[in-house]
Amino acid sequence: MEKVVLVDIDDREVGVMEKMEAHKKAQLHRAFSVFLFNKQGKMLLQQRALSKYHSGGLWTNACCSHPRPGESLEDAVTRRLFEEMGIATPVTKAFDFIYQAELPNELVEHEFDHVFIGNYEGEVAPNHLEVANFVYQSIEEVNINLLSSPEKYTVWFKIAFPKVVEWYETNFSLS
Repeated sequence: MEKVVLVDIDDREVGVMEKMEAHKKAQLHRAFSVFLFNKQGKMLLQQRALSKYHSGGLWTNACCSHPRPGESLEDAVTRRLFEEMGIATPVTKAFDFIYQAELPNELVEHEFDHVFIGNYEGEVAPNHLEVANFVYQSIEEVNINLLSSPEKYTVWFKIAFPKVVEWYETNFSLS
């Protein structure tokens, strides 16, 4: 039974709870999202596996998950990026945000989401239990798709994307 770390609005640990219970009770818990770009400035997107307990089939950032109790964010990011996408690459903590959103199946995402950003040029080897598909798209392509078909993207991606673009354009050179 997978557990998540419950936190307060300052990301201080306040307890541990089984993951599905935390999503049913809308408990604020620690999470992370990883955004990766290639040298052309294209963002790696993944389509979540249809079998995921929520947001199955929706497009989102390269990787997102929860650290385990006692696991550092950095270790969790490294572990899940490899488990989901077969990728090992350095990333930089960019920012964090809190969001709450109702999902189907009477679940609620209430997360303190730590956002990591990095560059990646290697092979992508997705775990098909986690990922249905992946693609690299330019920021412009993602913007167009978000405007025309927002229902095809996860709720956290739609919140984080504009902040990621601003951070990336300020902090990474495309040269």
